[in-house]
Amino acid sequence: MNTPPVLTLDAVHVRFPVGADWRGRPTAVVHALNGLDLSVAKGEVLGVVGESGCGKSTLANVLTHLVTPTEGRMVWSEGTAHKLQIVFQDPQSSLDPRLPVWRVITEPVFLKEQRSTSALRELAAELAEQVGLRREQLDRYPHEFSGGQRQRIAIARALSSQPDVIVLDEPTSALDISVQAQILNLLVELRKSRGLTYILISHNISVIRHMCDRIAVMYLGQIAEIGSAASVLSQPAHPYTRLLLDSVPEIGRSLDAGLAVGETELPSNRRLPGGCYFRERCPFAASGCDQPQALLTQGSGPHAARCHRASELQAFARQ
Repeated sequence: MNTPPVLTLDAVHVRFPVGADWRGRPTAVVHALNGLDLSVAKGEVLGVVGESGCGKSTLANVLTHLVTPTEGRMVWSEGTAHKLQIVFQDPQSSLDPRLPVWRVITEPVFLKEQRSTSALRELAAELAEQVGLRREQLDRYPHEFSGGQRQRIAIARALSSQPDVIVLDEPTSALDISVQAQILNLLVELRKSRGLTYILISHNISVIRHMCDRIAVMYLGQIAEIGSAASVLSQPAHPYTRLLLDSVPEIGRSLDAGLAVGETELPSNRRLPGGCYFRERCPFAASGCDQPQALLTQGSGPHAARCHRASELQAFARQ
């Protein structure tokens, strides 16, 4: 997209100490993010995909200021630094069970502004209607709602402080398939009506395909590939992206045994691999892949991949 970024992450590292010696000093470090570079344009939906353990949740925590980067910086454009909210994966655990729904929805406003109870109730009623809930439900408690209704409450809560950017952390993975579609359609409508920017974290390629303008593929705390959704999904330039896409079952398409990943688990992030991080699992690894880690090199247009062989692999469209 050609619009200016609302958010830029520059060489962000996050390391967590683990274990301790007799003096209380850490004996090891978990490398959660490893030089992550990312920008998010105003009004876009950026999808973030990758297997469990790749750093997606740590990225969400950095974006929401729940984790401070060990190195690097996060820069927001003027006026957006305090206008970010998050919708968590599990609405059952992310809503306070002790509060009625009108208080849950208006909690961000209650904590930051001095408003009367009647004003907060009216705000909650307006937001409830926007997400498909009824006014008469606002005095109930979260446990009295279905999973889909609870996620609507969580979305209304995120909207209450009028954010510019919303981080969606697996917002539909805990819901039934039919309810997932309703929530995704609601998010699409809200984006259009409010001019929102979304950062959508998901394992579900179908959800990413439906929602996103651009896709960032994460591997071992880095962006392995980033580009427009159409380009990444049709002509992936990184072997890991190809493997992710080929792992999605499709009727009438046989699995290519030659694209099988070498190991089923991510390598340990306590000691980062030498050379290309993906080399030991990559079916396309060659002699040059043991050289120092490739940069996130620009391919055709805005499509970029962190791979020594990106220019070769992007020439092969996914069958």
